[in-house]
Amino acid sequence: MSDHLPWELSGTYLESCNCEAICPCRTIDGKRGGRSTYGICLGALSWAVERGRAGNLDLSGLDVVLASRYDDDEPGSPWSFYLYLDERGDERQREALAEIFLGRLGGTPLKQFPWAWKPSDLLGVRAAPIEIDHMPGRGWFRVGGQVTVRIREPVPDQEPVTCVIPGHHRSGTEVYAETLTVEDEPLSFEFRGVCGYESEFEYSSDQ
Repeated sequence: MSDHLPWELSGTYLESCNCEAICPCRTIDGKRGGRSTYGICLGALSWAVERGRAGNLDLSGLDVVLASRYDDDEPGSPWSFYLYLDERGDERQREALAEIFLGRLGGTPLKQFPWAWKPSDLLGVRAAPIEIDHMPGRGWFRVGGQVTVRIREPVPDQEPVTCVIPGHHRSGTEVYAETLTVEDEPLSFEFRGVCGYESEFEYSSDQ
């Protein structure tokens, strides 16, 4: 039994990828999504943990970012990804966050994180300086010189949109990204005007 069980995390979520808005991977007005716009998805995801614990360990106030790539036409469409953990956390806190976000402690990730429930290529886990401001409609996040995402505005007149990662049971908002940049080999890409999504999240080992 892990010292990090039971665990629970909640807070705010923001992502961007190279798909056109509204991202075709989302569920839109109750209709399930499908392939990414261009067949290869390149993106960055962020979580600001407002309240969190793993066993007796406090994880509140820490941030997590993931940069990723997957190909719809590759068998199983495995994710290749870096996981960035808030350098403000100590070694035990970062270890707990890594175990949670890699799906090793079960619960929500095995239902909502594609990189956790199917074969994937973990490129690395890095302690890094992470800055996050999830202001609705104008949020941004940054990981050192490796990842930058800045949102321009919400998509107007959108139907109800949900995303698997925060959960289809939870409402959110599709947005346009002003900037999406990742520079951490072998991931290297830059886009403007692509899609994004903002929501809240609540995960636990009990789900």
